[in-house]
Amino acid sequence: MNAQLSPTPDPFFQFKQAQKQGWAHFFPLEALTIPQAPRLIRHAKVRSADRVLDVACGTGVVSITAARLGAQATGLDLTPELLQRARENARISGVAVEFHEGDAERLPFEDSSFDVVLSQFGHIFAPRPEIAIAEMLRVLKPGGTMAFSTWPPELYVGRSMALMSKYLPPPAGMPSPMLWGDSNVVRERLGDKVKDVVFHRARMNVPVLSVQIHRTNTERTVGPLIKLVEALSATAPEKLDQLRREAEALAAEYLEDNLLRQDYLMTRAIKI
Repeated sequence: MNAQLSPTPDPFFQFKQAQKQGWAHFFPLEALTIPQAPRLIRHAKVRSADRVLDVACGTGVVSITAARLGAQATGLDLTPELLQRARENARISGVAVEFHEGDAERLPFEDSSFDVVLSQFGHIFAPRPEIAIAEMLRVLKPGGTMAFSTWPPELYVGRSMALMSKYLPPPAGMPSPMLWGDSNVVRERLGDKVKDVVFHRARMNVPVLSVQIHRTNTERTVGPLIKLVEALSATAPEKLDQLRREAEALAAEYLEDNLLRQDYLMTRAIKI
């Protein structure tokens, strides 16, 4: 009798554990993502009774919005604290959403389970894009729609991530999450598994009283930045001071009338 083979160890296990812990502090940013959810759902052309999967769902703003339209919504996220908030949001909203704790690189669903697969600024943080997109396509039925919102590398959020990476490079072999905001990269990653690829630009205006307050708030809520600040505080406080000066100068380029411009890209494609 053959012995059962153990699963291949995940080379990014420790990275994902750090992500899980860091994003547990995301709650204050929830309000900023709420207006973007219906934009993504309209872009995806979600219909009543569609089976919808929200990958890296966070506090459930996309899946709950879809459920309010009559969709059969499911959400998945790596971070238990965010899922607890998502379940409470769904309960208060009076909608039924099935939430799962899980990894975008190993979706716990059968092939062709969903009519629509969505992700709002979430799946981009999976360390292996080719695995994440293969999984999202696997659980999407033929003729189904995939749609996601991402950050272009040349705009504010993308440049902020590049600034962070200068001080704390990502694990070897992990491309920047911001490449998901480059339409050419997106087309390449989707490959010949999809058709009718459509892109649309949108803007998130973030209320900001000052660049110093914005920088302080992001240090308390943005998962990768939380970990970076912890590391630099312990090992290189002078580098942390420099990072903060650069972050405030970058934010100042996009701040006008107490609104910080955060432009993003939405993608839609049909699985062949």
